[in-house]
Amino acid sequence: MPRYARSEREALADLMLSLGPDAPTLNEGWTVRDLAAHLLVRERRPDAAGGIMLPPLRGYAERVRARVAARPFAELVAGVRRPPVWSPVSNPLTDELANTMEFYIHHEDVRRARPGWQPRDLPAGLHAVLWRRAALLGRLALRRFPADLLVQAPGYGELSAGRGGPRVRLVAAPGELVLFLTGRQRAARVQVDGPAALAERLRAADLGL
Repeated sequence: MPRYARSEREALADLMLSLGPDAPTLNEGWTVRDLAAHLLVRERRPDAAGGIMLPPLRGYAERVRARVAARPFAELVAGVRRPPVWSPVSNPLTDELANTMEFYIHHEDVRRARPGWQPRDLPAGLHAVLWRRAALLGRLALRRFPADLLVQAPGYGELSAGRGGPRVRLVAAPGELVLFLTGRQRAARVQVDGPAALAERLRAADLGL
């Protein structure tokens, strides 16, 4: 069985080392060092990881992440590469489910922050996994958007979303849709068809989950 979470993790760790701690990412205000610290907190600090999603805990989580980020960079990347087996999100039972999309996204956060990047030629199996995630994301992220949205990944599936109105169509490979639907619209190669004002509003919407 392919281990896409592991392969994306390894590729991200290699890229982090090659670019160095101060390289930019798509995450506003974060360098590669900051992103590495985020990943370590997510996997190794369950007391702080809740702050990634829950606003009341966000201040504590950020303080923990800042302390982690102060460690030697090589140590941070080694921790990203080799997560603890006890981690709720990266043990052998949960790794593929919890981390395939996570590490695909953050790999692209680093890749696409550099000039001259091009989309990768992903395995069909990884596209299929990412489409399943994109289908869930689309229903959540787009549920209040004022349009009749049709999201299509040719060869993988389609879904309807939005609260009704003019038709807007999003067409892309599953990996591009995942990036678009997690707030990285400007870095995603997605075709948006529909009224120009709505298309631009969608590209600028706060879709981060």
